[in-house]
Amino acid sequence: MERRWVMIGGIAAALAVAFGAFGAHVLEARLDPDVMDTYGTAVDYHMMTALGLIAVAWAAGRKTHPARIKWAGRLLLAGLVIFSGSLYVLCLTGLTWLGAITPIGGVSMVCGWLALAFSFGGGGSPS
Repeated sequence: MERRWVMIGGIAAALAVAFGAFGAHVLEARLDPDVMDTYGTAVDYHMMTALGLIAVAWAAGRKTHPARIKWAGRLLLAGLVIFSGSLYVLCLTGLTWLGAITPIGGVSMVCGWLALAFSFGGGGSPS
């Protein structure tokens, strides 16, 4: 499980850097400042969540609740795709209805971080 989450987190981090560079070097001249600010938010949360996925890999190697660790990784990954992904597409296409699903990704990220925190305790025995 550790290797998988390190790989996913590393790829996600590399993509966050690539998307950030794309925004700074290609999109900044084409998009208005408010849209660029939204794009920057997508990149920031993308990278933070990528680091969270690497933390999931680290936690998987400790005496934790394996089921909670799996859920932490799944929720963080889903949050990254839904939150940052919807913002990327919104910024690049102007499809404003995507803003309605962005909070689902944010909630998924919050739940993923909480699952990671509670994988080290929070009652019950490690499963």
